[in-house]
This record gives sequence, structure tokens and C-alpha cells, in this order.
Amino acid sequence: MRKLIISDAETMRIAVQQEINRSEDSRYDHRLHGVLLVCSGYSCYQVGQWLGHSPRTIEYWIKRFNQHGFAGLLDQPRAGRSSLLTEKIRRKLEKQLRNSPRNFGYHQNLWDGKLLSYHLAEYFQIQLSVRQCQRLFHQFGFRYRKPRPMIAQNDPDLEKAYKKTAPAGKKK
Repeated sequence: MRKLIISDAETMRIAVQQEINRSEDSRYDHRLHGVLLVCSGYSCYQVGQWLGHSPRTIEYWIKRFNQHGFAGLLDQPRAGRSSLLTEKIRRKLEKQLRNSPRNFGYHQNLWDGKLLSYHLAEYFQIQLSVRQCQRLFHQFGFRYRKPRPMIAQNDPDLEKAYKKTAPAGKKK
């Protein structure tokens, strides 16, 4: 049989590993394949090299599998600080974000990370960084909308003064 070749194999290898890491089910299946290969007689070093993990990681999988069976290969809850936003606050905040900031006495027309950080401190006494607030927008399914500058309000005199280049097709 002729050897098959994947174009740009290194990039594809990284993409496949990222796809595996994206899903809890994929990670479980990935670990199952590692255990299957070890059961077939391959060393943890070989399996680790093939699957893109250290041999120690493969050893951890085998140890967990030996102790707990298939359940040992499932993702375990990870430690970490609990969220400052309770589910109740998240629901209330999402409703608030669907309204204009002007309804809450702010002078902006659109929400941004800086305003949300301030709003959380004022209404909920919760301190979050601007970047974390931007992540909240993403979690709520909002997309970034850039405010339109004054020039976009279709005042022809302001447009001419603002533009630095001649219109397309015309020479100076």
C-alpha cells in the first residue's frame, strides 16, 4: 500500500490536538486510545510520542484506569476559584446588558468592558477587570460593536474635511 501524505502535516497535527482538547468526549476517547495502545504492548514513551503527550501523562492515564476502570479516564473536576457571579446575578446582568447603558444613567450608547466593570462595581459590588468583563460579553453571546465616529453621521462638509485622499477614480 502506498504511503499517504497529509499536506502541512505539522499544522494539521496541532489542529487535531486542539480539536481533541475542545470536547470532553474527545479527551475521553483520546485517553481510551492511549490505554488501548498500552494494552497492545506499546510503551508509554511510544504512545506519548504518537499522541503528543509526555510518557508521564500516559502513565497517569494507565494508573487511573487500573484504579477506577473507565471512569478513571473521564475528566475530573478541576480546582479553581469559584466565580464571583452567581447564576442569579448572571441572569440579572444579562437582562441589564440587553438594555442601553443610558437606562442606568451612563452617558455611553453601547456597553464595553470598561463600563461593564464599573457597572458591576456599582450595582453588584463585584470587582472584575476590564478583560474579564470582555470575556463575559463573549459568554453571553454578545459581539463587539464599534461606536460610529461623528464623521459617519453623513455631514458632507465634515466628510470632506476628514478625508485625506481623493475619491476613487479622481486625481488631485
